[in-house]
Amino acid sequence: MQYIDLHVHSNCSDGTCTPEELVDLATDSRLVAFALTDHDTVDGVERAVAAAKDKNIQVIPSVELSCEYRISPEKKKEIHILGYHIDYHQKDLLDALKEIAQERDNRNQKMCRNLSGAGYPIDYPSLTERFGSTILTRAHFARFLLEKGAVPSISSAFKKILAEDGPYFVARKYLTAKEGIELIQKAGGVPVLAHPMLYKLSVTELHNLLTELKGYGLKGIEAMYSRNRGTDEAFVRKLAHDFDLIITGGTDFHGANKPDLEIGKGEGNLRVPVMLLENLR
Repeated sequence: MQYIDLHVHSNCSDGTCTPEELVDLATDSRLVAFALTDHDTVDGVERAVAAAKDKNIQVIPSVELSCEYRISPEKKKEIHILGYHIDYHQKDLLDALKEIAQERDNRNQKMCRNLSGAGYPIDYPSLTERFGSTILTRAHFARFLLEKGAVPSISSAFKKILAEDGPYFVARKYLTAKEGIELIQKAGGVPVLAHPMLYKLSVTELHNLLTELKGYGLKGIEAMYSRNRGTDEAFVRKLAHDFDLIITGGTDFHGANKPDLEIGKGEGNLRVPVMLLENLR
């Protein structure tokens, strides 16, 4: 059996491996293909594709878009839409990603000021010097604070300092789910809902979400996922059947930022069969 990984991040977003290193890791893990799904950027795709040319592995040009979904007029949720087989040179996509990067940059500066004002050893110039021109996320804040000895672990940084309901968090403007799916479609890609069980929605809320997203053109759902527990995969597969969606699977590999996840294997027992590539075609 041959295996793939359809959810992988590089240091162009919040992973710690370069696109070239990911190609080497995936090859060493005997994967036949992986999708580079960086958050709100395609900066690493061309590098990964180039690095894979002389190796026996396929890189699927992809992206993971952060979107806002309104559960009700009073309640909203951040969801992620994966876009597979995208044209990563498509102008509308690149223009939108540039605007997202600027919005995120403004948010990050405000969060740095909040944290610095509370006594944490962080400032925006130092943060950008440490991580370069990558798309900065809260994972970078957490790693920076860990390296400075301000927190005992990345997970504790998220729980105690960087939580959305915490005093230092700054919300950012998101694409709507409709806008995200339409961007992926314009770029010739296949839109798929990432890790549905992580959103902690009720069954009714999940059904409402999928009904809405299907209306916008959603084609798939990520059923095989590293953080699934118990009957999660079976439940998502049932959702896929009920809503006539293809299934995908991936580890959500981030390198050292999620050290318990291995590319192609997740926590050790995830194996995504190559036949799922046919779904994306």
